[in-house]
Amino acid sequence: MGAAESVEHRSYSRSASLAHRSYSRTASTAYRSAVRAIHSSNEWRKQFQSLQGTNQLVVVDFSATWCGPCRTMEPVLEELASRYSDVIFVKIDIDELMDVAQEYGVQSVPMFMLIKEGKQVDKLVGADKGELERKIEKHRA
Repeated sequence: MGAAESVEHRSYSRSASLAHRSYSRTASTAYRSAVRAIHSSNEWRKQFQSLQGTNQLVVVDFSATWCGPCRTMEPVLEELASRYSDVIFVKIDIDELMDVAQEYGVQSVPMFMLIKEGKQVDKLVGADKGELERKIEKHRA
């Protein structure tokens, strides 16, 4: 093995080792998202019914895996969810739960629906962090 190949091999081995340690640390700490992903219509209905009698604000993120602006809003939603612990954040993939998306009239994504006491109080279509935060502030009290 030549000197250049040896350096390249050590570099690869070190980065692979660091990646493995990083993955192991992440897996062992079991990061839990503050945004709850809903994967079945039944699960959504149970979640929705359990919150109907409360005054707690629910932010529903209707999104899709193929949607660039939706992916851009993922870390924003995580940040808002960690900041507003009194608000429930839910994510619904419109391709996975087409019936729920149709029920709420989702025509474009991302769409954020704000629900309180079982009723829609506001909505936002598009990836506008500032406007979403203003709507959350307005309705969370």
